[in-house]
Amino acid sequence: MRDQIILASGSPFRRQLLENAGVTFQVVRADLDERSLEAPLANSGAGAEDIASVLAEAKATSVSEAHAGAFVIGSDQTLSLEDEVFHKPEDMEGARRHLLRLSGKTHYLNSAVVIVRDGETIWRHVAVAAMTMRELDPGFVGRYLSAVGDDALSSVGAYQVEGRGIQLFEKIEGDYFTIVGLPLLPLLAELRALGAIDG
Repeated sequence: MRDQIILASGSPFRRQLLENAGVTFQVVRADLDERSLEAPLANSGAGAEDIASVLAEAKATSVSEAHAGAFVIGSDQTLSLEDEVFHKPEDMEGARRHLLRLSGKTHYLNSAVVIVRDGETIWRHVAVAAMTMRELDPGFVGRYLSAVGDDALSSVGAYQVEGRGIQLFEKIEGDYFTIVGLPLLPLLAELRALGAIDG
């Protein structure tokens, strides 16, 4: 019998990616205050990729403590624009400010994934996607947010490229899985190497 695989994330997008890939796993959501974990990192000058990696590891480690022998997958994503790291908007006004700040610029989605077993990180990976938004008219931003509603608050950039959010962009460099927040191809390769899924 294979060792259990656990996804330490409440993200429906990450869950669906693994389900679609045919991976058998269970979800155990990590109970962490991500902002309090992130604050000292940001103050120490850690980059957006490092922050994503540390948060992914913290999620997986916290879940691993109660699930001996399981391969626990932790994942996190940060959005960076120049030296600024963005967080999920708290309300629609925050989403509007996000989009107007990103308008006409290239920002980066930094998607980290780790595997922890018995409290020890045995693998980590960070993938980056470059996202170039077109110049957005404030009126268009208002109409877009009205159309997508609270979905804008569920992602760090206030958009989902798998839906109406694709209309915000003129160029994307990076794979779909990185953009959604789980670098799936390297994760599957590592799970196969560990013998956790069929090779």
